[in-house]
Amino acid sequence: MSQHKSDNPGNSTMKTMIRIFLSMLMFAAAGCGGAGKAVKKVRVGVSLPTQREERWVRDGDQLKSDAQANNLDLRLQISDNDAARQVSQCENLIAQGIDVLILAPHDATSAGVIVEKAHRSGIKVISYDRLVLDADVDLYVSFDNVKVGELQGQYLTGLVPKGNYVVLGGAPTDNNAKLFKGGAMKIIQPFVDKGDIKIVMDQWVKDWQPAEAMKLMENALTANRNNIQGVLAPNDGTASGVIQALAAQSLEGKVPVTGQDAELSAAQRIVQGKQTMTIFKDTRALATTAVQAAIKMVKGENPGANSRVNNGKIDVPSILLTPIAVDAKNLDKVLVDSGYLKHEDVYKK
Repeated sequence: MSQHKSDNPGNSTMKTMIRIFLSMLMFAAAGCGGAGKAVKKVRVGVSLPTQREERWVRDGDQLKSDAQANNLDLRLQISDNDAARQVSQCENLIAQGIDVLILAPHDATSAGVIVEKAHRSGIKVISYDRLVLDADVDLYVSFDNVKVGELQGQYLTGLVPKGNYVVLGGAPTDNNAKLFKGGAMKIIQPFVDKGDIKIVMDQWVKDWQPAEAMKLMENALTANRNNIQGVLAPNDGTASGVIQALAAQSLEGKVPVTGQDAELSAAQRIVQGKQTMTIFKDTRALATTAVQAAIKMVKGENPGANSRVNNGKIDVPSILLTPIAVDAKNLDKVLVDSGYLKHEDVYKK
C-alpha cells in the first residue's frame, strides 16, 4: 500500500517547525515595529544664553529634570553670551531633527533668524524667559517682566523717596532688561518729575556682568562724592558688583540696592543686611511650564497662553508667571519653605 507524503512523520514535523519559525518572525517583526513606535521620544532642543549665573544653571537643571520625567529627548546647548554661536548651535539642533525648540536668546534681535530657520524645517519655537524680537515666535513663556521692574521701583522708592539714585539696566541686547527698567521707571519717574529724586547715573550693564556694574558704581560714587541714596540694580549679579563698590567706601548695607533672581548669594546678602531685596522668579515653574507647552505643541494642542506680548512684529501668545518681591521679612517663607533654597545654605556663616 502506498502512503501520502503528508503521512511521513519527518515531513509533518518539518512543516510544523517552519510554520512556528515563520510565526515567530512575523511576531518579532510586529513587535519591533510596535516597540519602535513606543520608544520614539519627542526631541526637544534647548538653547540657553549662559551658565555664568546661578539662575540659568537652575533653568538648565530643571529643564533636564522635567524632560526626563516626561520621557523626552532633550538636547541642551549653551551659547555663552555669543549670538553667532547661538545661531550655529540652533542650526545644529534643527539638523538633528528636533520637534520643538525652546530658545532663550542672547541677542533678542539677531535671534529672529533662528526662528525663521526653525520654521523652514517645520519646527515650532518657544521663546523662553527672554522674548525674541521681530519674529513669528509661536509662544513666549516668561514672567511678567514689567511687573518685575515695578516691584523693584516700588520697593526702592518706598525706602528712599528722596535723594540721588543710580539706575542700572541689564544687557542692552536683552529685551527683558528694557522691560525691567521700563517697569521700574514707571514708579521712579514721578518722583524725578517732582524733584524728589535725582538720577545721577543711568547706564546699561553689558552682558549683565557684575564687574561692569562694579565699575559703573565706582564711577558714580566718585563723581558724586559718595552722595548716593539708592541703587536700582536689575539683577542679583549686578547687585553683587554694586555692593562691592559700596563696601570699598564703607557704604555696604547703608544704601538700598535692589536685585532679581533670588540667587543663593543674594539671599545670603539679604540676611546679612548687604542687599535690600530681590525678585523671586521660580525657574522650576518656568521650566515646567515650557516643557508642558512643548509637549502640547508637538501634539498639536493649545499650549494655554494667558496673555499676548508684542515683539515688534506680532502679538506673541504668551504664558506669563507672577514674580514676587523678597526681603528679609518674607525670605524664609518664599524661598526656604518652598524648597527653592536650603535654610542651612542661606544662613551659612
